[in-house]
Amino acid sequence: MINVEKISKKFVLSHESKERYTALRDVVSQKVKNAVRGQFFKKDKGTKEEFWALQDVSFTVNQGDRVGIIGRNGAGKSTLLKILSRISDPTEGRITIRGRVASLLEVGTGFHPELTGRENIFLNGAILGMSRAEIRSKFDEIVDFAEVEKFLDTPVKRYSSGMYVRLAFAVAAHMEPEILIVDEVLAVGDAQFQKKCLGKMQDVSKNEGRTVLFVSHNIQAISNLCNRGIYLANGKIVMHNAIDATIEKYLHAGEAFSSSNDLAKRIAQSPSDPDFKLIDVAVIQDNREVVGHVVNGKELEIKLTYDLPNRVTGFRAFLDFCDDMGVTIFRTFHDEDREGIMSLEAGRYVSKIIIPPNILAPIIYDIKLLFGIHTIRMLPPHELVIRINVEQTGDYNKSYSGQFTGGKVCLSLPWTINKI
Repeated sequence: MINVEKISKKFVLSHESKERYTALRDVVSQKVKNAVRGQFFKKDKGTKEEFWALQDVSFTVNQGDRVGIIGRNGAGKSTLLKILSRISDPTEGRITIRGRVASLLEVGTGFHPELTGRENIFLNGAILGMSRAEIRSKFDEIVDFAEVEKFLDTPVKRYSSGMYVRLAFAVAAHMEPEILIVDEVLAVGDAQFQKKCLGKMQDVSKNEGRTVLFVSHNIQAISNLCNRGIYLANGKIVMHNAIDATIEKYLHAGEAFSSSNDLAKRIAQSPSDPDFKLIDVAVIQDNREVVGHVVNGKELEIKLTYDLPNRVTGFRAFLDFCDDMGVTIFRTFHDEDREGIMSLEAGRYVSKIIIPPNILAPIIYDIKLLFGIHTIRMLPPHELVIRINVEQTGDYNKSYSGQFTGGKVCLSLPWTINKI
């Protein structure tokens, strides 16, 4: 069990004063002056600012709960997990934890880089309070799960980030902790291993009665694994409830999409190119621009506005529709000219794509926008991403109830039934 009572975490941020000189001679001159007159002049230490990463956070997690912690970057999720893992202490408040805790936070924590994979398995087991015999009994399971047998006697500093995470998760999950804490670090692994990890966490919790706390931006993974949810924003708890209700609150607050859809800023910051300049991207439904949330029962339009400073032959614009695990579901091009021989004069253009009703499934899509000159090069911005949450309102699949499990697209195709 975990009981968190009114915890807050404060960080002090230092802001260095900007130097007034920039030329090399000014830098040298200033350093000489400082050396000669340093005893008379104190260095400007700049200013300091207090930042509260967590504020007055309270909740209880019962044995066997699978808790998904969601929120935007900077909401305080990782800070909370570090406090629960005893890596950091709260500035205020109290935490009571009953049971052994195993944590998998950022890549690089928990293992000694100079030790081999084999040695780190035994080291981590010892840290968790296990005897050498207990560790040996789990050793083969850990190695098999992590798929690192060939590299077991290699120092982990030579592991790829994916190998490192596989071994770190295997150790944390198989050492029989009462509480397993996992941060977004699983995103480093491939899709197959992520699925394997989620299955293991489910097994650890449901079948063994252990508690799991899981932070992820993968809403589908959170929904599939967890039974409870904590939604954090600006260091405070917005909701602690059943996972479906918590996710719904998060999605409808726009938190999951505002960072992905701050398009104007990201477009403005994209690298310049002499042949192409993206001006605007708009997602339109019901004749109005929408941010983040669309319905699958209505036509959806995506409009791209861009400048071509020069005549371009073979210009291509295309969209990749991906699920929230990054797997591409389908790709669509801006024209049917697959040879890329279309020539466009210099000027401002608008490309539109119309997605008919009842094509998109009621899931979250990441839409990657890509531009290029056919067979020559890609154009910036590279893989600009829009995230949309598609809600079920169309006629297709209405006869089914509960969570949609019919795939990544819903194609309403004509069927015939004939007696023969």
